[in-house]
Amino acid sequence: MTLRLYDTATRSVRDFVPRESGKVGVYLCGLTVQAPPHIGHLRSGVNYDVLRRWFLRNGYEVTFVRNITDIDDKILDKACEQDRPFWSISYANELILSAAYRSLNVLPPTYEPRATGEQDRPFWSISYANELILSAAYRSLNVLPPTYEPRATGHVPEMHELIARLIADGHAYPALDGSGDVYFDVSSYPAYGELSGQQPDAMRAAEDAPGFAKRDPRDFALWKGHKPSEPADASWPSPWGRGRPGWHIECSAMCWRYLGTEFDIHGGGLDLTFPHHENEVAQSRAAGFGFARYWVHHGLLNLGPAKMSKSLGNVIDLAHVTAIGVRPVELRYYLVSPHYRSRIDYSDEALREAAVAYRRIEGFVQRAVERVGRIGAGAVPAAFAAAMDDDLNTSAATAVLHDALRDGNTALADGDDDATRVALATVRAMLDILGVDPLDPGNIGGERGGDLRGVVDSLVALALEQRAQARQRKDWAAADAVRDQLKHAGVVVEDTPHGPRWTIGEQD
Repeated sequence: MTLRLYDTATRSVRDFVPRESGKVGVYLCGLTVQAPPHIGHLRSGVNYDVLRRWFLRNGYEVTFVRNITDIDDKILDKACEQDRPFWSISYANELILSAAYRSLNVLPPTYEPRATGEQDRPFWSISYANELILSAAYRSLNVLPPTYEPRATGHVPEMHELIARLIADGHAYPALDGSGDVYFDVSSYPAYGELSGQQPDAMRAAEDAPGFAKRDPRDFALWKGHKPSEPADASWPSPWGRGRPGWHIECSAMCWRYLGTEFDIHGGGLDLTFPHHENEVAQSRAAGFGFARYWVHHGLLNLGPAKMSKSLGNVIDLAHVTAIGVRPVELRYYLVSPHYRSRIDYSDEALREAAVAYRRIEGFVQRAVERVGRIGAGAVPAAFAAAMDDDLNTSAATAVLHDALRDGNTALADGDDDATRVALATVRAMLDILGVDPLDPGNIGGERGGDLRGVVDSLVALALEQRAQARQRKDWAAADAVRDQLKHAGVVVEDTPHGPRWTIGEQD
């Protein structure tokens, strides 16, 4: 494998050399669950899922960590607004996020940590009923249970240990105003700003805590003392008084817990580079950790002139996508087709165009299977592998996919079964890497979806048989009526020299 990735830290495309041969550790900043996810969040999950699949395809053992931030200023603000326990807001939105990832066929992370712990929540907050709902959502949307998906609330002890180390080494200090706050001393870390390219003298004050107790306005909070205005259950005991973690220390602690002091890849959206990732680097390396060897950031998904953002209120969610007639697998194809570092300017029209393109791919796979039977995924073309190794260039990779698709359609038209088999195996191999293989149970609704596909096959076959009998009787009106009814149901029938074939289109 000769994978090269753009590393934000060096601002260059670098050969990927794993810390340990044959293994790769990846940490992806997950969602802060104060609200349901929008498709900008889902782009993150899909992009790094493709990276993970490419590593797996090349024989790597992948440890993939995607955290859940379930304690945060925004979550507490929502809790106060709605007079609800903070964990009920975060947990409810975690369920929605998990279902969305599942529907897009995103492989589960090896770990998905959360900043605090289930043991710190009231026992009744995670009820058996909610577990059943979550499990059902995972199954129906084909999200396998993650090996590790940690919440921030489960890792407060690790945060305490990391903060204590930073204080002992002179990189952090407790506030002297009795607030219980603890701050990272930015001036103690000379490399601060190198990841993002920010000049420390030009930085504005950190806005994550009041500035009057800080030695320097740029210093950021590691621990926030509990305030009377905050929910009583949103705090934990600590050596510095009851309080809760700052956002940045959560990820450093969870990286340490699951990937050790040094690991291969840290991922996230470009908008997280500063201050979140800059602060992660500073506190982790000040503690003596090697931390991430590569920083891989994906581009943003814009709606209008600005990035899609819950705080701005300009979001498109999965419910909107399905309401306009686009399936989750088609949304995934839309999200993986551009290069992961490119900006996507969302529009319903562009999404529908991607859905039409995917349906052509799906149509070929269905027709080829009808012709030569189900063929497993083969080897990917050299041009596809070269594109993927070139900074995960899925845009170029999908161009190779469409070239193979044209060859496959030609083979079908010519009745060349051997060439059809080769094309089908090649196309399926590429679709598997992108996570959009229509024969993958994850893209047809899991086990139950597989059963339903068989039912649909039988029903359509019966309808086509009735149509064929009507045509033999020269009852053209009856034959046309069967075709029109199928079309109304979203089944498009095409007559070919080898007999009728059908594909899924749009319902009338």
